[in-house]
Amino acid sequence: MFLNGGELDEITVFRRELHRRPELSGQEVETARTVTQALRSREPDAIVTNLGGHGLAAVYQGTADGPTVMIRAELDALPIEELSSLPHRSEILGKGHLCGHDGHTAILMALAKGLSHRRPARGRAILLFQPAEENGAGAAAVLADPKFETLKPDFVFSLHNFPGLPLGHVALVEGPVNCASRGMKIVLSGKTSHASCPEDGIPPTFAVARLLEELTALGAGGRLDADFTLVTVTHARLGEPAFGISPGRAEIWATLRTLTDAQMAALVESAEALVHKHAEAGGLASSISYEDIFHQCSNAPEAVDELRRALAEEEISHDKGASTLPMNASEDFGLFGRVAPSAMFFLGAGENHPRLHNPDYDFPDALIAVGARAFMRTIRNLLG
Repeated sequence: MFLNGGELDEITVFRRELHRRPELSGQEVETARTVTQALRSREPDAIVTNLGGHGLAAVYQGTADGPTVMIRAELDALPIEELSSLPHRSEILGKGHLCGHDGHTAILMALAKGLSHRRPARGRAILLFQPAEENGAGAAAVLADPKFETLKPDFVFSLHNFPGLPLGHVALVEGPVNCASRGMKIVLSGKTSHASCPEDGIPPTFAVARLLEELTALGAGGRLDADFTLVTVTHARLGEPAFGISPGRAEIWATLRTLTDAQMAALVESAEALVHKHAEAGGLASSISYEDIFHQCSNAPEAVDELRRALAEEEISHDKGASTLPMNASEDFGLFGRVAPSAMFFLGAGENHPRLHNPDYDFPDALIAVGARAFMRTIRNLLG
């Protein structure tokens, strides 16, 4: 390991401090400030702040020309109450680092420490701390920020911890690793009336009943291949909770999920056609909006080759993830693949570890050293 035990202990303490004070997507003000302050003692050649919102990047410059290698972690937490007796449990009611982004950030801080001891021989190593991953907005905002042009990478790498895999074991595969998904919000508007005279109004009741069934039926489910589709109704509301009113308004929220962006476009078209069909049949006005938009995430072969080489040289147990990848869940890292070859590996958090987004989840500190070793070896192989 390129850090000593005392330095790793320091980074573990840092990780637990982040865990105590989680901030949600787009609100990572104090988290970004804490990371920036810690980075200053790691002496990067530049720190780019307010990147795509509250994101930041630390740049370590080599002395010779060469490629730019970017390693990305996330800053945000979740709107979930942490249920834990840990001494470093969340101090913020209703918020928790229950996906492990505090641990991913700590891994990059370990890299910063190592790069401050020995800068790359050529090119640049950039540590990107991205905001707003959980709602799918962060990567797009970072890439759209004019400041990103000065950071444009030749490779981008990332990881995600993965409960269910043995602790420290890596799953890594070429091609698709995460699904595209988006939240679809449907509003149907008619006219309320007295419950005794529903014929005097325009209720959305029958349209809602049909859409709940037919939207769900668009999701074939099954094997995660190019034809995979899944529609999950997550919320529905019809009128007001009263017995004297025939409703005039309804909402349906559904998550659309596919393996590829092309299939997502087809699923969106089919779902919207159903909404328009049943709204028109019921004499209703309709509106459709989308939130939490995630594009497909695919690993480029040349980026996977670099990670596999590093994992082998560091003697980190790994396989091609046949039993776990691709996965149904979404990740906004996929957008980075549009600017450079990119790859994400999945680092085992333990076979019986609490699952991601569970209220009792906590990032295993033992993974800080494993993730940092894999990334540092990748940096040294590419940059010297």
